[in-house]
Amino acid sequence: MKTKSTNVVWHDMEITKQDREKRNGHKGVVIWMTGLSACGKSTVATELQKQLFERGCNVYILDGDNIRHGLNGDLGFSPADREENIRRIGQVAKLFAESGAIAITSFISPYRKDRDINRALLPESEFIEIFVKASLAVCEERDPKGLYKKARAGIIPEFTGISAPYEEPLNPELVIETDRLSVEESTLKITDYLLEKGIIQ
Repeated sequence: MKTKSTNVVWHDMEITKQDREKRNGHKGVVIWMTGLSACGKSTVATELQKQLFERGCNVYILDGDNIRHGLNGDLGFSPADREENIRRIGQVAKLFAESGAIAITSFISPYRKDRDINRALLPESEFIEIFVKASLAVCEERDPKGLYKKARAGIIPEFTGISAPYEEPLNPELVIETDRLSVEESTLKITDYLLEKGIIQ
């Protein structure tokens, strides 16, 4: 994206990401959870944050609904607004990772292109894409907010999986099948990956 800002200069800071990681005792990364509404992203993200926090990690969830209460409250759900929503989150998540924290994002983020743009913001291995997978039928059956019912009735336009597309990740770091795994099993699969890659200890 071409910036409209002029006369701005990037300032390097004395404290590096590596300094922060050393003090935190873990790597600074972005864990990007993507999937349909009601697939279990927020539930798994919440449990993962709890598990990592109990390990002493500096961790924070950027949740789709929560972000739209503030930072992205000016955006709707058109394709252009969805793109800008994910662009902003990618930049915020990058800042968290650069601070040495573990940023967990929980967004539908339906377009592959937008997720790939955010992946490119970070060095290799610092963007961990997790496809939180559940069938559309299971998601509709769960439907805790009643959104699918409203989408089917035409009350909610541009609803992902019904009247708007969802592009599944092609090569995610992990696939978590929440229609087969419990929340605990899903979280364990993620923490095992983080341990295996040396992100946490």
